[in-house]
Amino acid sequence: MLISVLVMAPFMLILTSREKYYPILWKVVRAWSFYLIYGMGFQLKITKEEKLDRKKSYMFCANHASLLDPWVLIALSKNPIVFVGKQELIKLPIFGFFYKKAVITVDRSNAESRKKVYEQAKKKLKNGTSVAIFPEGFVPTENVVLAPFKDGAFNLAIEYQIPIVPQIYYDGKRLFSWNFFKGHPGTFRIKQAKFIKTEGLTAKDKETLKEKTFTTIYNELINDKLYMKDTNRPNNEREIKSPL
Repeated sequence: MLISVLVMAPFMLILTSREKYYPILWKVVRAWSFYLIYGMGFQLKITKEEKLDRKKSYMFCANHASLLDPWVLIALSKNPIVFVGKQELIKLPIFGFFYKKAVITVDRSNAESRKKVYEQAKKKLKNGTSVAIFPEGFVPTENVVLAPFKDGAFNLAIEYQIPIVPQIYYDGKRLFSWNFFKGHPGTFRIKQAKFIKTEGLTAKDKETLKEKTFTTIYNELINDKLYMKDTNRPNNEREIKSPL
């Protein structure tokens, strides 16, 4: 990863200099994501219940289990996507410089920062770009199946009447854990579930939409034996009400 960041730095410097270059930047970053995923010894096994229309905008929502997740999401979509990501990653050497140019960053502890993110995301959606938000807001500890969702993704999806695309990542904890001594090459399984429509929904439907998205991802995770083994939680977790 470090070597690829150094090699890509000159190209990224040019492509992040102007917003009009973003479609080209997306193609370059997508090729980079495949290089990273396969170069680190992972393979992708993808199941799609519904396919993307390249002419439409979407709100991508996935569970967040590892540092590999954003690269997987990028690899799955030919559509340009703008990420909403945590501000802390700006501090990373080299990577952070380009991260702040390509990602809408948010300090979730700061109300003013959250408001600015909302405005920037709306501007991107007006231009026909899709948005990706990991609605948990952080990478939960390994004993958590799925952390409670934040509101931002669902407010935007309703306001712009764009479908939610639930994606389920089953193997991040097992293959590319935040634990430095855990993980190994293998097959990274992804499911792109049936899209959740927002046409006709209003702000009062936000909680219902959030609950439906949460349940879609949650039920997939608790019924996957490997994922549940990684979380050290019993299979009767499915009987517990979703913590929204």
